[in-house]
Amino acid sequence: MPRVTRGFKARRRRNKVLKLAKGFRGGRSRLYKSATEAVDRALVYAYRDRRAKKRDFRALWIARINAGARMNDISYSRLMGGLKKAGVELDRKVLSNLAILDAPAFTRVSQIAKQAN
Repeated sequence: MPRVTRGFKARRRRNKVLKLAKGFRGGRSRLYKSATEAVDRALVYAYRDRRAKKRDFRALWIARINAGARMNDISYSRLMGGLKKAGVELDRKVLSNLAILDAPAFTRVSQIAKQAN
């Protein structure tokens, strides 16, 4: 008697996992049991890091804005407070790009914030 390999549905389920494990090193991309463990772990990291990415980018933008603000003799918190008082609705991503790519425009924004304080 040949062994029973469970058929179409089981093969499709296994192949789905192996497809997700493509690019993993060694048996983790070829052996079903190892691949299952690796894929489960990878999906947990992916879920966690989709959320962490938002925090990381915000922190990066704030660091860049703070550096630009201090070059214009104002602290980050005073800059943001001044912009809020002045009714300037630029988000941190845009302000960070201004600080890096367009220093004169960022200087003008800083002046607006200083006047509002």
